[in-house]
Amino acid sequence: MINRVVLVGRLTRDPELRYTPNGVAVANFGIAVNRPFTNQHGEREADFLNCVVWRKQAENVANYLKKGSLAGIDGRMQSRSFENQEGRRVNVVEVQAESVQFLEPRNVTANRGDSDQSMGGSGNYGFSQEPQRNTSNLNEDPISNDGKPVDISDDDLPF
Repeated sequence: MINRVVLVGRLTRDPELRYTPNGVAVANFGIAVNRPFTNQHGEREADFLNCVVWRKQAENVANYLKKGSLAGIDGRMQSRSFENQEGRRVNVVEVQAESVQFLEPRNVTANRGDSDQSMGGSGNYGFSQEPQRNTSNLNEDPISNDGKPVDISDDDLPF
């Protein structure tokens, strides 16, 4: 069975950090993930998902992310149920985050204001626009198309 979730979106609320009776940190937060298409009216819709993260990652999320922060989540879906205060059975499906990546500097979210930027934002975030290539030994590429056959045994192939 496979249960893997990879999401990139913006937090819909500040993370809520709590601790279990045994002292284990747990943080809850919501994330909005844009759908890759528009609806009949040309509007982009989003899915709103609840996330849970544990231990040191929970403390980091609570300390460094806030409502509007862009984050990458890697984890799994998990369902649970409980009885609420009215005695009704409540079923919950949430993302159990195993890894949370902070995808923009802390000050970018504060500077965004209420503007509606795309999920990628407009900042550089420390990455160059063009990939840097090492051109010093391009002529030494063993797989280059120089007209000669490449000597690779079947044992070296990964398939």
